[in-house]
Amino acid sequence: MVDSDMLIPRPRLSTSGVGAFEITPSTRIAADAASESVRLFLQQTLRGSTGLPVRDAPDGTAEASAPDTITLRVATADGTTGSPLPAGPAGSTAESFRLVVTGDRVEVVGGSAAGVFYGVQALLQLLPPDVYRKGRVGTGPWTVPAQTVEDAPAFAWRGVMLDVVRHFRTKAEVLRVIDQLAAHRINTLHFHLTDDQGWRIEIRKHPRLTEVGSWRRESQVGAHVPDAEGTLRPQGFDGRPHGGHYTQDDVREIVAYAADRFVTVVPEIETPGHVRAALAAYPELGVHPESGVGVWTEWGIAEDVLNAEESTIAFFQDVFDEVVALFPSAYIGLGGDECPKVQWEQDPRTQERIRELGLEDEEQLQAWIIGRLAAHLESKGRRAFGWDEILEGGTLSPSATVVSWRGLRGATTAARRGHDVISSPDDQVYLDYRQSDLPNEPVPVAIVLSVDDVFAFDPVPSDLTDAERAHVIGGQGNMWTEHVDTVRKLDYQLFPRVAALAEALWSADASGPRDVADFRGRLVEHLARLEAMGIEYRHETGPFPWQERPGVPGRPSSREERAAYIDAVTANIAD
Repeated sequence: MVDSDMLIPRPRLSTSGVGAFEITPSTRIAADAASESVRLFLQQTLRGSTGLPVRDAPDGTAEASAPDTITLRVATADGTTGSPLPAGPAGSTAESFRLVVTGDRVEVVGGSAAGVFYGVQALLQLLPPDVYRKGRVGTGPWTVPAQTVEDAPAFAWRGVMLDVVRHFRTKAEVLRVIDQLAAHRINTLHFHLTDDQGWRIEIRKHPRLTEVGSWRRESQVGAHVPDAEGTLRPQGFDGRPHGGHYTQDDVREIVAYAADRFVTVVPEIETPGHVRAALAAYPELGVHPESGVGVWTEWGIAEDVLNAEESTIAFFQDVFDEVVALFPSAYIGLGGDECPKVQWEQDPRTQERIRELGLEDEEQLQAWIIGRLAAHLESKGRRAFGWDEILEGGTLSPSATVVSWRGLRGATTAARRGHDVISSPDDQVYLDYRQSDLPNEPVPVAIVLSVDDVFAFDPVPSDLTDAERAHVIGGQGNMWTEHVDTVRKLDYQLFPRVAALAEALWSADASGPRDVADFRGRLVEHLARLEAMGIEYRHETGPFPWQERPGVPGRPSSREERAAYIDAVTANIAD
């Protein structure tokens, strides 16, 4: 049996009881109407792994509190469900829960259906790890030690960004990632759908975006290395076409599946840079429509950008209209990062356009494009969010949310300007970064980010006032996939670092000072759960012996070098 002191994330409050509850052929589930989707999830999970029927309680409601019953319900406003639940961000109890296990019954009470779901996730962790298997392995016993767990998250936005552009992930693979995130109480999947290397979402008004833009003829292999003149060039190419996209029905399925697991899917459509796949499909959107570019086969940043014509703004308004119709999330991503300015600087028509708009320079032109698209999203009742470059070049809409990725300078600046912030500093939570200095580390990118490094992540800059700190709504880890071309490598990069990220964003310091030794003790137990889920996580002893690969030249190799680089590239957003 597993006790609550082994849970990940670590709970705020847990007390041990006497005895244990066993799931048997006579065990029933009772749920109120608000918790119906959670009942179905728990029932399906338990039936698959235990082989037990786990039927509904006779009247099917949460009022059925007979022995041998698992009861799921949302707390009532009149307090009849017991003492108040612990409060989460901004005093909300929506994701809070209380799990009470006695010798003859289990009760999960949540501040909303989401809270009930997270209580169920805690319950599953208290069962033997084989409960996470899809089919029956053993005969039990399926017991949970008697105890009470009360918990609430520290941050409202607990996310992972998944890049499906550099290497496409099938719909089934995306659903699998959603299951993994939900098991760790990660509630946001930032879905990176478009970039230079591909366009992954069907837009019916502009079908060439996927007909042309979703496939590239080949892909870069490895990193950029210096040639004889010292110019960085790709090591080579694989010679294989790569692509794929999600139909609008695929997107609806992904969104619905995630919603049943209380994961919000937040889409991102890149603008005004990282758009070469769109330009391959519709050259008239670019600064040089006569050039006839293809979908980019290299990693890094293509120089091709959008032009600033009204027709191009209207085109992307069309795109966002269809995106808004597919994704009910309050936030819609519009990119804004790493936009090269060379084409704008050298193009006479763009310079004329800058003057027409009364702008001073290319930085303000980018801000104008972002502002137009953000205003369009606001007119649809949504909030734009973008990378920290959207702080540069002009006034940003007050409702826009900033993802601070170049360190935490963007988070500090945005919070002080009154913008909500999602912290995702690359030197702390970029999950594509290498995990050791071992020569056979399969993805040898950038600096080393270990499990301990991710565990130490704090989304809130230390120099903010209490009022400014309130604007930091959470954080996320980013999973870029230039060097991650299989599900096995994806598992390896995500886990167990996602478990550390989950604790950093759910527990923070609310359950006591961070103790990496304590976390690692709990992680040992958690690895058995990951194995039962079929996750090929990275072992503490080192990488799987797939192949030997040299380190990547031309990348910052130490935290000091990375810090100096971040200081340089974020100078435009400093206060």
